[in-house]
Amino acid sequence: MTIPAPLARPARGTARKLHGLWEASPLTYLTLLVALVLSVAPIYWMVVVATRTNDVVANVPPPVLPGGHLGSNVNRLFDNQDAYFAKGLLNSFVVSSCVTVSTVFFASLAGFAFAKLRFRGRNALLLTIVATMMIPVQMGIIPLYMIMVKLGWQNHLQAVVVPFLVTGFGVFMMRQYAAQAVPDELVEAARVDGCTTFGVYWRVVLPALRPAAGVLGLFTFMQTWNDFMWPLAVLNPENPTVQLSINNLANGHFDDYTLMFAGTTIAVLPLLLVFVVFGRQIIGGIMEGAIKA
Repeated sequence: MTIPAPLARPARGTARKLHGLWEASPLTYLTLLVALVLSVAPIYWMVVVATRTNDVVANVPPPVLPGGHLGSNVNRLFDNQDAYFAKGLLNSFVVSSCVTVSTVFFASLAGFAFAKLRFRGRNALLLTIVATMMIPVQMGIIPLYMIMVKLGWQNHLQAVVVPFLVTGFGVFMMRQYAAQAVPDELVEAARVDGCTTFGVYWRVVLPALRPAAGVLGLFTFMQTWNDFMWPLAVLNPENPTVQLSINNLANGHFDDYTLMFAGTTIAVLPLLLVFVVFGRQIIGGIMEGAIKA
């Protein structure tokens, strides 16, 4: 019996070529190495400057090894009365944590509603939410600032928390993930067992959305921590976020680069810590979801 061509086993040479598609070439390793150097070099230079003194910053060639002044620069940073750096770190942690928890909760709840509930105007509402992603943030600063002034929230942390409790990107992302990761049969089985709508979300949908929620939470925390423009508009220098504290350092009588780079180094550490602690769990959750799918 002759085996049809589409079902026949590929020749040994063809199989070897297909296997070679999954092997990285030296050019691939070289490209990755160049990308790694270009990505890490600015961060390494920042750490080097943070450990040096101002008199060697402009040297040619520049220093390439860390110095021994990191401790003194950090002490000067926290002793600086114009930067309010410690308060900026605390404010950034509070704001980023609140915005992250709120965004993950409301976005996953709305994503579940758009993906699994049937109600009038669902598609129109989803289209409106997606349309908000097309509007640049800069266009909303003036009306949003006027609202903050009317509410009396100027120079208060709620001014940088409440406007970002949920995002259109988060809702759309969670809706797309819920539509694929949560079978309709599972939702119906939960309803048969007597779960309310919120019970279905809390006990069935939210555990299934954990990988996407982790990714959204990580991105939201990083974006909120690095936000500069809106806090600059509504907060004063005495009640800053960490990015405004670094900006206060740059507004001194002279450019103290070691102080600014020491502050930047400390400001980056929480982001690295969050990624190290939760990055493996996020990637593991994504891979688990992919295997189950």
